[in-house]
Amino acid sequence: MTKAPVIELNEAEARKELAQLAMQIAYHDARYYQDDAPEVSDAEYDALRLRNAEIEERFPELRRKDSPSNHVGATPSSGFAKVQHARPMLSLTNAFDGDDVHDFVARARRFLGLEAETEVALVAEPKIDGLSASLRYENGVFRVGATRGDGAEGEDITRNLRTLDEIPERIEGAPDVLEVRGEVYMSRDDFFALNQRQEANDAKVFANPRNAAAGSLRQLNADITADRPLKFFAYSWGEVSEPFADSQWGALERFAAWGFTTNPLSRVCRSVNEALAFHGEVLEHRADLPYDIDGIVYKVDRLDWQDRLGMVSRAPRWAIAHKFPAEQAVTVLEDIVIQVGRTGALTPVAHLAPVTVGGVVVSRATLHNEDEIARLGVKVGDHVVVQRAGDVIPQVVEVLVEHRKDVAALRDFEVLDRCPVCGSRAVREEGEAVRRCTGGLICPAQAVERMKHFVSREAFDIEGLGAKHIVSFIEDKLIATPGDIFRLREKRDDLLSREGWGEQSADNVLQAIEDRKSISLDRFIYALGIRQIGQATARLLARQYGSLEAWRTAMTAAAAERAKNSEEMRKPELVGEVYTELCNIDQIGISVADDLVSFFAEAQNQEVLNDLALTLDVENFEVADTSNSPVAGKTVVFTGTLETMTRSEAKARAEALGAKVAGSVSKKTDYVVAGPGAGSKAKKAEELDVPILSEEGWNDLVGAAV
Repeated sequence: MTKAPVIELNEAEARKELAQLAMQIAYHDARYYQDDAPEVSDAEYDALRLRNAEIEERFPELRRKDSPSNHVGATPSSGFAKVQHARPMLSLTNAFDGDDVHDFVARARRFLGLEAETEVALVAEPKIDGLSASLRYENGVFRVGATRGDGAEGEDITRNLRTLDEIPERIEGAPDVLEVRGEVYMSRDDFFALNQRQEANDAKVFANPRNAAAGSLRQLNADITADRPLKFFAYSWGEVSEPFADSQWGALERFAAWGFTTNPLSRVCRSVNEALAFHGEVLEHRADLPYDIDGIVYKVDRLDWQDRLGMVSRAPRWAIAHKFPAEQAVTVLEDIVIQVGRTGALTPVAHLAPVTVGGVVVSRATLHNEDEIARLGVKVGDHVVVQRAGDVIPQVVEVLVEHRKDVAALRDFEVLDRCPVCGSRAVREEGEAVRRCTGGLICPAQAVERMKHFVSREAFDIEGLGAKHIVSFIEDKLIATPGDIFRLREKRDDLLSREGWGEQSADNVLQAIEDRKSISLDRFIYALGIRQIGQATARLLARQYGSLEAWRTAMTAAAAERAKNSEEMRKPELVGEVYTELCNIDQIGISVADDLVSFFAEAQNQEVLNDLALTLDVENFEVADTSNSPVAGKTVVFTGTLETMTRSEAKARAEALGAKVAGSVSKKTDYVVAGPGAGSKAKKAEELDVPILSEEGWNDLVGAAV
């Protein structure tokens, strides 16, 4: 479904979309940075971030704490120790054509107050498709190496980086503290040779050199990394105890003098036109390079100008990445198969007659979703144009209708309303392009991811039962549902027969599982992995309903009310009273409510809950003593502009005093606190005779309780 222009969005629509974008981008960040298995093209990912930035620019008050604009990358994996970056490892803004590059330099000129004739030299460097790494040297000795992670915190991969020949252990004449940054990569020839060895050993083969490099570097066993042909290009720096150059080019020369490899194609360009000519030159000979690149990075050469330009959000103002267009080829689409992802997303995958695209044999390509299939008008049997977007994810971009000779032999794509793996309903929410399986905890395609989430630190936090064990237990059919985890004691002998397991390790895990049979309601709700139900939302639900029984009863009733109405019904009050109450919980709304009721509408999910309820002690949500609070148990709605506190502060204060904060006004609302600019909510309060308080009046009401 085509998104409405940002200028046409109202506040509620913007808030909903920002929540969706935060979730989508976080998911794709994890797939790219943690799993080394991206699911979307660079262009699609960039479009998500651009949309998020545009909405935030129009509605700055709606910017979320978890906004993608606040970070890069993804949270470091739990398998490595954490390293705090003294200076953030930033991402780059993208340019897709010459106009974008001209605009980049023009913005730099305006920011610096330069005259039009003043030269802005740029250092142009090939953008290597690998894994970013940071190397910290103290007194010339390599001490700590880390991944970028989320930009603020990375993974400690020091032992792995020491295995690379191109990373010197000692350097002479460097500042006392020097953090060198660059890219770990794998050449194409080394990549093909590695995959041949992997195939011969019946081991995992890698999709492309970038994934191979990332997977090789992020090994818990450094001996595996040492056996992989990894290389390193130095191109930047982080923390330094003293300046060591006055230009970007001068810094590259110093890196080379210290024994680091810098990209030999890098050059200084004295104008935008010269930079664009270099981009065209490298693009023309791209296929002949021994490594993969996906563009050219331009950096303002003068470091004093870099310092003045600084950064905006997650990216520096003094650098930009000029991306290359994707490579294409023509082939036949032989079938469309639905693939169910680890989050339940149903993705149509094109099965293709094998074709070489950008030096890689492609036999599968994403069709993204049913809307994209309709837009393309693609049929099974069509000749199609395939593109390796960002040189990673193959995708179908065009149907060659002129090749249709035998139309009767072509076959239309049939949209599925049931998951092809578990048979649960496959639903598509309003405003969403993706159809998702509602099987959740019982869908085999989602089992690994759901179970990993179930035992994660923020959920059940079962010590010793990590992701690796979950995967192997599921593969070996020791567990299939969350309840099976708490019955593992019955399979102690099976555990003892497994490689690497002894009596002590088995008993430790079993005791840790036993210790987690008692859990708070909010952590339990979060552990279920219901879509859009994060920690904060789980806590809101726990606060609202108090006990597992009350929550389940309400959700089941809301699901029954929703089932009696069409999915197009968007007015909660017309659906039912329980559903309306759910939607009115602050920060819940229709989208989250529908994900909740979809979960409870599946009999299999209810069976999982029944099983867990018999096994576990789910503690009621504990509310602070608010016996002296004048608003304890009251439902409050804040609207308009608050002047003495932020909306978040007002909500937190109200909840601390035992009040329930709702997002909309209903007959159950006790107070509406209206600031300047209050609109429809204040009007509805008047219609329902709900007391309306000014901010001052609210402060007077709760002042004695603070």
